[in-house]
Amino acid sequence: MDYKFTIAIIASIIVAFAYIPYFKDIFLKKTKPHLFTWLIWGITQGTATAALLYGGGRFGSISMIIGTILVFTIFLLSFKYGTTDITKSDKIILALALIAIIIWWQLDNPIVTILMISVIDGMGFIPTIRKSFKNPWIETLSFWVLMAVVDVLSIIANAEYNLLTVTYLSTLFVGNLIVYFVCVTKRKTIKQLKNI
Repeated sequence: MDYKFTIAIIASIIVAFAYIPYFKDIFLKKTKPHLFTWLIWGITQGTATAALLYGGGRFGSISMIIGTILVFTIFLLSFKYGTTDITKSDKIILALALIAIIIWWQLDNPIVTILMISVIDGMGFIPTIRKSFKNPWIETLSFWVLMAVVDVLSIIANAEYNLLTVTYLSTLFVGNLIVYFVCVTKRKTIKQLKNI
């Protein structure tokens, strides 16, 4: 059995398990997903998955396909369970992301497309980072760490390594870690302030 296929299966299992506590916390109203973030991610991840397949990612795309389905599910749940803290800057980021999406739909260049998708997806992290900075307890920490692990495993599982197969996953890895570290750092800071 191809070791890359094994890694892809492990990454896919981690994706599925990472979402379990996230869904649980959504239904318990502990986690409040940001509607704009999950909309942007649903569109970009679906497109990036197609680009990853086009670029020869093969097994590396298995977890991305599963993830895309789960991302769209959280987007739909955001209407009922998501945060109501939507700022003017969140709306501007969503508008910029949607404009960028329209632009790259017109492109016939996979490299430029994946670079734009990576930038757009990176922008999608901004509302969640802002929300987490303000209230670090409304995110499920294990989710963000496990998703960063999945990103690394998906990169390893790729059949080929090039801009099409590595750029987007690298963006996800960095974004997931930023959300995690913002939450952990802010939780410690707020606890310290309470003790003063």
